[in-house]
Amino acid sequence: MKIGITCYPTYGGSGVVATELGIELAARGHDIHFITYSQPFRLTGREANIHFHEVAVSNYPLFEHPPYDLALATRMAEVAEFYALDLLHVHYAIPHSVSALLARQMLAANGRSLPFITTLHGTDITLVGLDHSYWPITRFGIVESDGVTAISSHLRDRTREAFGVTSEIEVIQNFVNCDVYTRNPELVAAMRPRFAAADERLLVHLSNFRPVKRILDVVQVFARVAAAIPARLMLIGDGPDRSAAEHLALQLKVQDRIHFVGKQDNVNELLPRADLMRMPSEMESFGLAALEAMACSVPSIATRVGGVPELINDGQVGEEPNGLLFEVGDISAMSEAAISLLRDDSRLAAMSKAARKTAQDHFCASRIIPQYESYYERVIARSRSAS
Repeated sequence: MKIGITCYPTYGGSGVVATELGIELAARGHDIHFITYSQPFRLTGREANIHFHEVAVSNYPLFEHPPYDLALATRMAEVAEFYALDLLHVHYAIPHSVSALLARQMLAANGRSLPFITTLHGTDITLVGLDHSYWPITRFGIVESDGVTAISSHLRDRTREAFGVTSEIEVIQNFVNCDVYTRNPELVAAMRPRFAAADERLLVHLSNFRPVKRILDVVQVFARVAAAIPARLMLIGDGPDRSAAEHLALQLKVQDRIHFVGKQDNVNELLPRADLMRMPSEMESFGLAALEAMACSVPSIATRVGGVPELINDGQVGEEPNGLLFEVGDISAMSEAAISLLRDDSRLAAMSKAARKTAQDHFCASRIIPQYESYYERVIARSRSAS
């Protein structure tokens, strides 16, 4: 298939998933065309079967705000016509689904069919879409899509509730390449000393440092852990709450035990070095960072919100626990759980093994990508039969 993909190409879960999806599809022989304002950060430019088409926005004096959505729609139509795309797959409803709708209408005027699929990732629904000024256009983009997917059952149900959508929403969960995200003991032994001594535990957090990620909770929990056992913290990412986190670390006198490593492309090399992931988010529609850690045999202490319980089982459903879940903001409970787990080598090893098994059995790319391929084929067939 010839597939156009549009996403936000910067750091963030939706852009990561869209880019990795394109890479996996290209590896399976599909022709992939990324259409966005800059090259997605996880692309090297050397991948086979992947093409990048930049969306240029003209700055006319008349426009106080350059109309990216219109420029995107035009570029989508141009690429679809020139390369004979079979469909567009847009990630994040605003403005991508509306731009895809315009592109579809532009091509339809010339007798060309171009179905598009919208994948909902979370904040496009829970934050942006529920803004009163965006609610009507968000719902319109979803309803007019030829296909809609959500990354968790929670997000599907939330979308139906918030927007009154009664049409089909296919749940296709996030994924990880289990061959790339894995723990190599020899590499870990060689690289880990940069971040923690042999007798220290290493905790990790990965996010965009926005308030919803509650990075200050990460620092507070770590301070209590570090007071009880030798430990260090690696913070991967950057964002608006970084300065506040640095200031809190100074207040709690743990600044010399925290590694702020910033935005990193090679998180698959950093995560295996850790013993425990911290994800205390106020809301997560899925929890991709936790999944990436789990694939690297690193269990998570996370919050029981959104779609996270679809990924992390803390033993309440009769299976081997692959992580631990707590209420948002419960610093004491999370701290005590982390200390207890990190002191118990056998329990930590069992949970690490269960985390990896969950990733392998349910969330590897080899299991999820065929679901997308099947859905693409259904949407294309449905579009052709209707035209």
